[in-house]
Amino acid sequence: MTYQQPLELSLHTSNNSKIDASIIWLHGLGADGYDFEPLAQLLLKTPLFSQVRFILPHAPEMAVTRNNGYIMPAWYDIYGNIPITHEDEDGIRASQEYINSLIEKEIKRGVSSQRILLAGFSQGGAIALHTALRYPQKLAGVLALSTYLPLHSRLSSEASTTNANTPIFMAHGIFDDIISLEMAAKSRDLLQNCRYSVSWHEYDMAHSLCDQEIIDIQSFLKQVLSLDLS
Repeated sequence: MTYQQPLELSLHTSNNSKIDASIIWLHGLGADGYDFEPLAQLLLKTPLFSQVRFILPHAPEMAVTRNNGYIMPAWYDIYGNIPITHEDEDGIRASQEYINSLIEKEIKRGVSSQRILLAGFSQGGAIALHTALRYPQKLAGVLALSTYLPLHSRLSSEASTTNANTPIFMAHGIFDDIISLEMAAKSRDLLQNCRYSVSWHEYDMAHSLCDQEIIDIQSFLKQVLSLDLS
């Protein structure tokens, strides 16, 4: 699988020593890393994020079965309609390995794993959840936006105990017609039944983001990364 170089955004592009936290943010199906660049730039305007690096990776292009084999950026293939009855396990695990490599790169650059957060929207959120809960070192948290938990039947046997208490922010639109609120709620319930700490948020929106959600995301990031506004 071929991956383009991720987009990186920070206020200290030439000085890694001033970076003490990293947020790896995954886009949704058919998009690319530039999809969340405006939000990352918005957050970087706040003093809160002056020492944070955003890594916005690009999914590889592949034929997506559900979309009649059309080639587009995707973190894994999708078969049929949602709710999902058959999953692209190989594709999911390939993306997991790639995100693992991005985490390892940040650690080598001097950022503690406990200061690295995985975020993602839709398909990207599914990979963020899947990867974070299996990662062997402690992570700061997970932002799972308009998404669900893939390969959920494997979680109990594959989960890393190291991230058993890692905070999870899940947000969903009540009018989402791509990934239903019911499907996302089932993932939330499964995670909570496994005793994960899930902060659940619903918004009057479809398969997208809204202003209040962005405010809530900023509050969550401040909390889990122990960022200081002063």
